[in-house]
Amino acid sequence: MSAGSLTSAELVQDLLQRIEALNNNGPQLNAVIEVNPDALQIAAQMDGERSRGEKRGPLHGIPVLVKDNINTGDKMQTTAGALAMVGSSAPHDAFVVKRLREAGAIIIGKANLSEWAFFRGENPPSGWSGRGGQTLHPYNLSVDPRGSSTGSAVGLAAGFSPLALGTETNGSIIQPAQTNGVVGLRPTLGLLSRTGLIPLTRRQDTPGPMARTVTDTAIMLTAMSGTDPLDDATGQASTYTVNYFDHLSTDALRGKRLGYPRLTWDDKSMDDDPDFQKAKISLQSAGAILVPIDVPDIDNSPEFDVMLQDFKRELNAYLNTRPGLEVSTLDDIIAFNTASPSAQVYDQNLLIQSSNTPVDPDYLSKANDLRNANQQLIDGLVQQHSLDALVDLSYVSFKGVGAVAGYPGITVPFMRHDDGMPEGLYFLSKAWDEANLLSYAYALEQALVAAPQED
Repeated sequence: MSAGSLTSAELVQDLLQRIEALNNNGPQLNAVIEVNPDALQIAAQMDGERSRGEKRGPLHGIPVLVKDNINTGDKMQTTAGALAMVGSSAPHDAFVVKRLREAGAIIIGKANLSEWAFFRGENPPSGWSGRGGQTLHPYNLSVDPRGSSTGSAVGLAAGFSPLALGTETNGSIIQPAQTNGVVGLRPTLGLLSRTGLIPLTRRQDTPGPMARTVTDTAIMLTAMSGTDPLDDATGQASTYTVNYFDHLSTDALRGKRLGYPRLTWDDKSMDDDPDFQKAKISLQSAGAILVPIDVPDIDNSPEFDVMLQDFKRELNAYLNTRPGLEVSTLDDIIAFNTASPSAQVYDQNLLIQSSNTPVDPDYLSKANDLRNANQQLIDGLVQQHSLDALVDLSYVSFKGVGAVAGYPGITVPFMRHDDGMPEGLYFLSKAWDEANLLSYAYALEQALVAAPQED
């Protein structure tokens, strides 16, 4: 764009045509739940500003797909994929969306998701919502695309947008990014504001950048990071925020000690996994030192109990910020689904269970104990083995400890299977270590680009 060979309007037009061809027609991937009717007009405005030498920021004129549980104060709706939420737009942008627009981004559309961020019921599959239907995996339509940020990951993989915004409570950015062959970063809890997100539990909820490259992920994270007076968790965000793009280095892995689980999630030797052997070779060729470690067992079952407690209270508070909706409480949503045949495709047992869960006077202490235990597990492994980060093929081998701890993680594509399906490698570290994680992922990404290709 800076060279004048492509305009924002041309890019947006091409992407909208691709969405129409592959999202709404053809394979009907259903990654995009709604397109921004003003996207082309905004793109033309951005082109005019660029021609006058007026550049808002590093994302000037670049489209972003936003998960449909994140407020956009425009003509698009914000529904968490729920039919009960259809009917009015959010009054204001979420804080992170506001930051993206200030950096020059164009919100091209809203991404489908697992309804209520995978907290509707026990039977709905990944990537299904009542409003958006079933999102499909772009590499194999019959494969689970994972969730809950399904549309964000699939939209990137299918070429509907160069950037996407997801959210994670536990696995909802990392897992769909990993299986769809894109980059996804879950930041330290508090680096990015949650103001304007439809909540599950603010003890773990966070937005996070998703992109096709680590560089784009770093630029996007820099644009969104910062302290939000309306989100107490972000009190230290400005202190720890850096220009993540400036910290990227192809030599970042040289001499770094990466701990990997000695056993896979199903108790097999990780060293016997042929995919991990490929990952080890790539990491070692970039200069990393691989250290096998034993990951202690941890009982994270109280996490679900905390979600049941938090969801009803936090959702009801969020609904009070949304005038014009026909529902104002979780119970209203349950009643809507019960009365609407179109909303009864799958069960809503989790909604009902949260509504019926009595207040536990001890749940706050349980929640704090849970977070502390997971933080101590990660910190202990890093200290015991003098590690710079943890690394794994499968998100579940580390049992979701990073999300419960509120610690950052990133997945980066590193291989394709014989059937063409992508595979991502997951890095996990301590709080506020995003700059290093991004740089490790970047070093691996660039090493893979430079490596000789197999015949």
